[in-house]
Amino acid sequence: IAAQREAMQALTFMDGVWRGTATTQLPNGQKLSMTQTERVGPMLDGSIKVIEGRGYDANGKLAFSSLGIVSFNPGSRSYSLHSHAMGRTGDFELAPTANGFVWKIVASPSLTIRYSATVKDGVWVETGERLVANQEPIPFFEMTLKRLGDSDWPLADAIGPR
Repeated sequence: IAAQREAMQALTFMDGVWRGTATTQLPNGQKLSMTQTERVGPMLDGSIKVIEGRGYDANGKLAFSSLGIVSFNPGSRSYSLHSHAMGRTGDFELAPTANGFVWKIVASPSLTIRYSATVKDGVWVETGERLVANQEPIPFFEMTLKRLGDSDWPLADAIGPR
């Protein structure tokens, strides 16, 4: 657990409450824009990171929701993201970078979805690209969030022994 807690220090910049815009382009070319929120915090004595994402349409209706858990495996010295989003679930490779992180979904032998995030001065910018064998990356997603402040989530209001 100590090694997991230490590894999670590389991602503490994510902690807090975030809000901004997200735009995605569907394979048919249609663009969707929404207000995106993220709340991120540690759990299990700091050995994992929990991420809740919510996207709202122009009328304020919930249009997207996700829950992610980032963990570190001391044996393989690797991070992973366990994700639930819109009825789908999966385990994906995640790698911290000097100023953010990258995570990937290997959809097939010839298609990978890569999300690259940078966080600087309270702004989280994340882009998504489709990586098809022997082709240039195809951008399809961009999210720009501003940090609103700290959060005691997911530890807030834990049920006590009495």
